Amino acid sequence: MKGLRNDAPRPAAFVAEVGAEQAGQRIDNFLMRTLKGVPRSHVYRVLRSGEVRVNSRRVDATYRVEAGDRVRIPPVRVAERESRPAARPVEFPVVFEDEQLIVVDKPAGVAVHGGSGVSFGVIESLRAARPHARFLELVHRLDRETSGLLVVAKKRSALVALQDQFRERHPEKRYLALVKGRWTGGAREVTLGLRKYLTAEGERRVAVDRTGRESRTRFELVRALGGLSLLAATIETGRTHQIRVQLAHLGFPIAGDDKYGDFELNRSLARQGLKRMFLHASDLAFVHPATGAEIRVAAPLPVELAGFVARLEQEAGHAQAV
Repeated sequence: MKGLRNDAPRPAAFVAEVGAEQAGQRIDNFLMRTLKGVPRSHVYRVLRSGEVRVNSRRVDATYRVEAGDRVRIPPVRVAERESRPAARPVEFPVVFEDEQLIVVDKPAGVAVHGGSGVSFGVIESLRAARPHARFLELVHRLDRETSGLLVVAKKRSALVALQDQFRERHPEKRYLALVKGRWTGGAREVTLGLRKYLTAEGERRVAVDRTGRESRTRFELVRALGGLSLLAATIETGRTHQIRVQLAHLGFPIAGDDKYGDFELNRSLARQGLKRMFLHASDLAFVHPATGAEIRVAAPLPVELAGFVARLEQEAGHAQAV
């Protein structure tokens, strides 16, 4: 990677006005489309520093631009184009597709988009695999370590309508998570404030904080597996790392979670064959942006997770028999 051309800065701050076709985009995505060639890491740096202003106000990366917004963009340096590797074309398993949208079953270990040390993710690979597609944009996100259902819009109108739904929490989103400990007490709705922060190494983390943004999840037991529990988690809000942080705070860290989990347990489970975080986006229901019909899609547990559960069930059955 050749880095930045120090001789090619933009000469001064400038103001970009948001058009109707751009409305609904997150400000980080708007900036990356406006600042062609600027590294993603630099876009997030100027956002965090407050140098980017929308209608003279500071905003964070989650702000969604509206038609007529005036976005002040500071001087930035441009990366050399030839230093960026091309995305490898990949078609991911399609669960649902029509002229408005695609729902894919994302594998674990694949980022949804490039950035933070990742050259490209699902969206870049999907665009490379479909070079004639006029429009492909992520409706929402999944953690790199999480597998499961991911929605991609094929039209701007579908993107705006679906993002409005997801922002207002109309979709039903259900995850499966294997956690440490024995879950008791039946179904439970958990509400906690969550606050984002950066570690000394610059990594994004989330902590429980009563002054943070409200997060709500309903948890229920699917199956007890010895000293572990398989839970269904239905989220009512969509905060960063929501399920992972809530469960860790409750004392039920997700198996294989390398950020908030029980690291000794993770090492033990890795020796038993669990090589990834056990969190899977399994079920999704939303209103179709064009027809108004309810769309329900599901993705079964990946082979490696289903196989691990089967081994745990076998061991638990053997222990009971003995």
